[in-house]
Amino acid sequence: MEAVVVDAGSKLLKAGFAVPDHPPSMIIPTQMKCLPADESSTDASLHEIIVDPVVRGFISDWDAMEDLLDHVLYNGLGWEIGNEGQILFADPLSTPKAAREQLVQLMFERFNISGFYASDQAVLSLYAIGRISGCTVDIGHGKMDIATVIEGAVQQISSRRFELGGLDLTNLLAQELGKSYPLVNLSISDVEQIKEQYACCAEDDDAYEKLQLSCPEEQHTLPDGQVIKIGRERYTVGEALFQPSILGLQAHGVVEQLVHCISTVSSENHRQLLENTVLCGGTASMSGFEDRFQKEASLCSSAIRPCVVKPPEYMPENLSKFSAWVGGAIIAKVVFPQNQHVTKADYDETGPSIVHRKCY
Repeated sequence: MEAVVVDAGSKLLKAGFAVPDHPPSMIIPTQMKCLPADESSTDASLHEIIVDPVVRGFISDWDAMEDLLDHVLYNGLGWEIGNEGQILFADPLSTPKAAREQLVQLMFERFNISGFYASDQAVLSLYAIGRISGCTVDIGHGKMDIATVIEGAVQQISSRRFELGGLDLTNLLAQELGKSYPLVNLSISDVEQIKEQYACCAEDDDAYEKLQLSCPEEQHTLPDGQVIKIGRERYTVGEALFQPSILGLQAHGVVEQLVHCISTVSSENHRQLLENTVLCGGTASMSGFEDRFQKEASLCSSAIRPCVVKPPEYMPENLSKFSAWVGGAIIAKVVFPQNQHVTKADYDETGPSIVHRKCY
């Protein structure tokens, strides 16, 4: 049985058996709906509790995460109790050591797995395009990670994590639409759908300013039948990644942040980092984002000018949305057959701390 690869994000969980040139077989919402134990079946739906096992990229509710993994592994992927296999997890940048230990403990003690491995999302995303060194700009639902990787190792001192992601852009769009349509009741799920359908990036700063003055509009029909027009708001969402001041943040845009990260690495490594920049995460797949990123990079006043690498043609479509999972499927084909993973015997002998010695 192939190893299972899991990449649990704030919005979506990607899981499936390690088949590198295929997308994950399960892409499901991470958010869960739970019912109070004492509710009767007749009114239970009125008292559903929304639970987010993963917040800003990190597991925050371990009981909910256990329930979610139980569903994924046994119901979704067909594991049988008593015959569990091996598993590989993709970890976000700056995952606390305690969380890594808690995860390996959960997997061996609750799920009785036969083998465990974990690796940084940044490293895995590079593996997905056939690189071992480079930079990743990973913009997910709850966070943005900018990581420099040299010879398969994340350079922690020059990598940065920002609590800025698709969630913040959704909230921004909700505010913008609220100004245009104060009497329309928009749910956050409505706004999320509008963002995914219409949000885009202007060609550059000048183009954005012009679009604020005059912008073509598109009609959008809400679930209740009301019709609204989407215009300049769609560009404001994308612009916030390049001008975080729109979100009220005192921070540089994404390209400047990447340049800063690379500049803190030894100059002898600049070229291999620059020539292998990977954009990944659901938010990075926004229409126009890659073109705007590349244009700003080419105009950068610094001698450091990142260059975006395209994925190989044989890789699945929309690779950027699950590149860490694909990279995990690739490395799973190496670490488990070559016994580089954490075995049950390793765990029993050393305990959860073994994860720091055998992974990452």
